[in-house]
Amino acid sequence: MSDTTDLLTSRDTQDAPGDDVSSLPPPYQGEQPPPYQGEQPPPYQGEQPPPYQGEQPPPYSAAKTDTTWTQQSSTGYESFRDIIPERLPDTTPLIASSSFDDKIVRRAFVRKVFSILTLQLLFTFSVVCVFTFSSVVKDAVQTSLGAYLSSIIIFLVVSLALSYRRDFSRRHPWNILGLVVVTLSLSYMVGTIASFHGSTSVVITMGVTLAVTVAIIVFSAQTRYDFTVCYGVLLILSVDLIMFGIFSTFYSSYLGDIAYGCFGALLYSLFLMIDCQLMMGAMSNRLSPEEYINAALNIYLDVMLIFLYLLGRR
Repeated sequence: MSDTTDLLTSRDTQDAPGDDVSSLPPPYQGEQPPPYQGEQPPPYQGEQPPPYQGEQPPPYSAAKTDTTWTQQSSTGYESFRDIIPERLPDTTPLIASSSFDDKIVRRAFVRKVFSILTLQLLFTFSVVCVFTFSSVVKDAVQTSLGAYLSSIIIFLVVSLALSYRRDFSRRHPWNILGLVVVTLSLSYMVGTIASFHGSTSVVITMGVTLAVTVAIIVFSAQTRYDFTVCYGVLLILSVDLIMFGIFSTFYSSYLGDIAYGCFGALLYSLFLMIDCQLMMGAMSNRLSPEEYINAALNIYLDVMLIFLYLLGRR
């Protein structure tokens, strides 16, 4: 009977969920056990690992860091090849493409300005030739003072609006329309002035003006001297030129007219050089590629003023 009771008790204990008989000690009903008074385990007396006798790593070299920094500051991209060679295709084109895109935009800007300038000069010199060689047109423009004064007013209003109103000079197609109006009005003014001179002198002056213009543009593209910082000095000289022109009207002389024409042509040749460097963008000051209308207008005015000063006064 006692064996049967023990068997049932052990079976019930095994079937109880979550109970581990082997891990649960039986409840202690007697006195507390005495503290452990046995021997402590001996310390580890095995063989110690030998010290590291391999080659020591090279010390940190500051010269390598300086060389890498020199390469980065001088070239801009060589340090990436030394530091992260596997990231070279991902990092280098990001910096190089920005400079490359800037050169492409600047070249397109220069081509656009010169294209507009070529059309302006062709139209203006064609008008000058018509006003000079056609006797009928010459007589008509020389007797119509109102049209000449109207062209001066229109030219001043539109050119000042293009120069000082960016919302007008950058808004297409109004900026193109304003430039066309300026070209028409100035062409009429220059043609009227040229009609009072001989045809031979007009042709020679046109040739000299074109030669001077091409030479200045080529020199501006090749030189390393920055003339854009001299813009304020040229403005002061232009005021002196205006005062000299006012005084020369009261004390007119042949030598005074020659000096006035040479000084004016030289001054606006310098203005032409500065405007070309501002357009090309290789110096400290530059024009934005969005200012192609102002760039074409400035160079066009410089060329026309050089022509007028070389032509002289009648």
